[in-house]
Amino acid sequence: MVATDFKDYYAVLGVSKSADADEIKKAYRKLARKYHPDMNPGNRQAEAKFKEVNEAYEVLSDPDKRRKYDQFGQYWKQADQARSPYGYGSTGSVDFDGFEFGRYNNFEEFINELLGRMGGGGGFRSGTQSRYRASTGSTGFRDAAPGTTAGAGLDSEATLTLTLAEAFKGVQKRLAVGNEVIDVRIPPGAKPGSRIRVRGKGQFSPYYTSQRGDLYLTVDIVPHPFFQFEGDNLICELPISPDEAVLGAQVEVPTPDGPVTMKIPAGIRSGQSLRLRGKGWTNPKSGRGDQMVRIVIAPPKTLTSVEKELYEKLRDNRSYDPRAALKDMRL
Repeated sequence: MVATDFKDYYAVLGVSKSADADEIKKAYRKLARKYHPDMNPGNRQAEAKFKEVNEAYEVLSDPDKRRKYDQFGQYWKQADQARSPYGYGSTGSVDFDGFEFGRYNNFEEFINELLGRMGGGGGFRSGTQSRYRASTGSTGFRDAAPGTTAGAGLDSEATLTLTLAEAFKGVQKRLAVGNEVIDVRIPPGAKPGSRIRVRGKGQFSPYYTSQRGDLYLTVDIVPHPFFQFEGDNLICELPISPDEAVLGAQVEVPTPDGPVTMKIPAGIRSGQSLRLRGKGWTNPKSGRGDQMVRIVIAPPKTLTSVEKELYEKLRDNRSYDPRAALKDMRL
């Protein structure tokens, strides 16, 4: 019977087929936050939707996977796997324009016609002529000798979305990989873009049943309202009042471990950064980093009559001109 498990990944993310990478990422972030298990504790439907959104983003965010998905539809994974053992490289030399994928009852019918177009006669080549190409990552491709396997070509990629707390402390996640459920331990200190290798959990070879690739998880972190990353540093913006900026103050600052007291020096300017040593992100190799606190002077939006009177008095008696250096400024 015709396959009925095909998912329209564009519809899942709510974008058009012409959407660019930024539109796809924006839609994914919005939906991932909406359906994240932490936002919907105990909600099975939200959990299933969250997995579906991640699955869609994994494909549509990868230009190569997206191209294959657009070309082959529901058979995009199988069509890609079916090419490599015949030495045609990543693009192949078969014209697929005449294929109407919806008319095949199953993948076997599709692959039989594919093999016919490739001149394979429906069978596998053997002996010393049977050489295939396998991906080896950034180094390009290598030829595998007859009788060997090429696991790198079976590696899978997926995006794993974490909250900031999960990434900081480390967490164990239960993931659905095909029909298999696996537990993956995420070590403390994962950052956006971190890659985690899960050995032996990639794709099965369609030709060698004992051959299986690895699963690579790329970490994405749900945006936090206070903490952000800037390179290897954890940064935040701390609002202070004008009087605190002028006179200095002792203020509380949130950190991943909880609030700490920090001294604001008198005369600090908006945009200056202060350092909280050892309160930043965990680095598995070098230990705990620093937290950078960027100062933002936040004037009050409303004033009491007393406050307004005092500000007016301060203005009338101010002894310095902050724009004095600009008086002789010219082009």
